[in-house]
Amino acid sequence: MKNQLYQSQRIGVLVDVQNLYYSARNLYHQKVNFGNVLKDAIQNRTPIRAIAYVVKTEEFKEKTFFEALERIGYEIKAKDLQIFYGGSKKADWDVGLAMDAIELAAKLDVIVLVSGDGDYIPLVQHLRRAFGCKVEAMAFGRSCSSKLKEEVDTFTDLDKDKRYLMKSVVKKTTNKK
Repeated sequence: MKNQLYQSQRIGVLVDVQNLYYSARNLYHQKVNFGNVLKDAIQNRTPIRAIAYVVKTEEFKEKTFFEALERIGYEIKAKDLQIFYGGSKKADWDVGLAMDAIELAAKLDVIVLVSGDGDYIPLVQHLRRAFGCKVEAMAFGRSCSSKLKEEVDTFTDLDKDKRYLMKSVVKKTTNKK
């Protein structure tokens, strides 16, 4: 059975924080409830690792956010935002997350990829083919790669449950005349 869960399954949860953060902000003007994401990713299985991949920018509230993720149960992997000449910025963990997934795969039965990024499709295929891992994905369906949804063993659409969202991050302005 494709979607069967077993308590003895060893699970790793790898979270592309930027991908989820910007999807929730752009779609719903809200934040992600990373606690509920982790709880639902693990379900009743045996967690081995839960890693949140974050990018350090110049925003003041980051330290508090990173500490909150650690309290929830995530290991934090952080790197600095790269700012190039001319002002362009780059911040992604695609290769780092993929390398960790490959290194952890031999110790896991299931890898939950918390991202909607279609760049992970070759990783999903490799984890299944080379390691026999079941690969699940969790993301906001409206902003997730349709090919990624098709490729994983199980897809959890975060759009379907408001428990994955928290208070507003974008304040609405009112025009007083």
